[in-house]
Amino acid sequence: MILMAIAFSLSFATSPATGQPPGKTEKLEIVASVGCLKETTPDSWTLDQATDPVPSNANAPPPKDIASMPKSGKNQFQLLGVSVFNLPAHRGHTVLIKGLHIKAAPMSRLNVTSVTMVAPACEPAGK
Repeated sequence: MILMAIAFSLSFATSPATGQPPGKTEKLEIVASVGCLKETTPDSWTLDQATDPVPSNANAPPPKDIASMPKSGKNQFQLLGVSVFNLPAHRGHTVLIKGLHIKAAPMSRLNVTSVTMVAPACEPAGK
């Protein structure tokens, strides 16, 4: 019994995702990014043509801040935790997404904390 407990605790000595000891995890930060909201498959959403993520807080921004933000970029993010937001109402819109930035390959992810419509249509690609 004791050997099983030791083997179990040793299995958590390093994180399989990063190979780092526990407590040495990468800090996740809340960021904001503006882009085109797309549904890739039912209930699977991405932010396409997205701006570079910038540090932010979790709350939706005031309207005056939205006007000065760039409307598109070259990034793409998979969106997580979206079930509490009415994303179908914003499909094909330019939106500001705030959330936890999870850097990953082949596509980084945003665990969404707020969604704010910026424009009722997306910017043309390559603009």
